[in-house]
Amino acid sequence: MSLAHRLLGLLATALLAACASAPPADLSHGASGRRADVVMLALGLVDTGYRFGGRNPQAGLDCSGMVAYVFDHAMGLRLSGSAAAIARQGHGVDRHHLQPADLVFFNTLDRPYSHVGIYIGDGRFVHAPSTDGRVRIDSLDRGWFASRFEEGRSYLD
Repeated sequence: MSLAHRLLGLLATALLAACASAPPADLSHGASGRRADVVMLALGLVDTGYRFGGRNPQAGLDCSGMVAYVFDHAMGLRLSGSAAAIARQGHGVDRHHLQPADLVFFNTLDRPYSHVGIYIGDGRFVHAPSTDGRVRIDSLDRGWFASRFEEGRSYLD
């Protein structure tokens, strides 16, 4: 199956699942087209397999690989390297002013900026954690990642 077919299938699944709940408020109220493109591509990767060092959906993705893939394919912006390297780019955003497509960084390995995800609105983010082997959606406000949040950063303004 081609990447395009796989992404369309994943996007359709994500959109059908989203029908059961309200869309992210930030996205439903006129977020820019570039931000929407980033969020939609990230959502299309949900359930993609995890692979350390992975940079494409066919082989699997790690957190920084997922971010680099999404930003490259959604808007032609090259973000490369580890989560810490990506964090040195863009500009800081207060947690309460995050917008869809901003990146969120976490301290998950007792070192700063050891994990990254893409904020999708309503306190949720898409990321590729190694713990369950799949790209998934989590909350900034509840669960394991809530206490490990470090910073939000924007690459679109």
